[in-house]
Amino acid sequence: MRHAASLRIGPIGFRIGSDWRGPVAAVRALYSDYPQPDDDIPDFNVHLFAARPWRRILRPSVQIGGDFVIPDAAPLPLAQGLLAAEMGMNLQMALGQRRYLLLHAATAEREGRTILMTGISGAGKSTLAALLMAGGWRLMGDEFALVDPATGRVHAFPRLVSLKNEGIAVAEAALPRARFGPRLEGTPKGAIRHLVPDARAIAAMAEPADPALILFPRFGFEAAERPVLPSETFVRLTQASTNYTALGERGFESLTRLVRDVPARAIDYPDAQTALAQIERIWSAL
Repeated sequence: MRHAASLRIGPIGFRIGSDWRGPVAAVRALYSDYPQPDDDIPDFNVHLFAARPWRRILRPSVQIGGDFVIPDAAPLPLAQGLLAAEMGMNLQMALGQRRYLLLHAATAEREGRTILMTGISGAGKSTLAALLMAGGWRLMGDEFALVDPATGRVHAFPRLVSLKNEGIAVAEAALPRARFGPRLEGTPKGAIRHLVPDARAIAAMAEPADPALILFPRFGFEAAERPVLPSETFVRLTQASTNYTALGERGFESLTRLVRDVPARAIDYPDAQTALAQIERIWSAL
């Protein structure tokens, strides 16, 4: 790769190589406060490349590759190169991570305990994670929760928070002094803008936390709350994990312990402030 950058997010190191300078420059700028991989050896490599030589210049399109790939994945325009880098890192984790049980969840910590929020796309996980950070919680991640099969603790993975559509303005209003990446229009999920986690999230990203609450939020509905039975929680979390099957017995034992020991709730909410009030009420009752 002609251009490259290396960084560590939580316990995971990445090297991102690109045929173009722009995506790497964006990664370096937004991840400028992040450390290098341990011993300068990345766990995963991401490649952003042109499928044909002329695609570097003529209507440049970015193919996402690396140690693990999805054959025939559609490229992104060069203007969305930062998004391609983020997707590349997520892809390596989803397909190659074997040390931790991965849950597609946003996580935030308070007083050594963490909340895990998972749900379908559009549930508002990333927006809620950003708002919890604005309210004094430590952001641990908005994409993956890393559950240690040996201890049951959750390790932080505070990559850039991927805000989408209406959630962008909500986070901008709540975090007026925060660092944001460029607004990317016309992505597969609409408008996206990346939020840089605050200094506390980055400084403490080596500190794991004990899971205390599993939350299944759902945006766009009248406010409601209900407990979720362990059987339903187990099924939902297997659907939210990208490597549960690959971990085999370790994955089953880790997920079983999580479901057995951690209460789960589902909330419906019409707006962010309602959701935050629901979360605080549930959290204080634990």
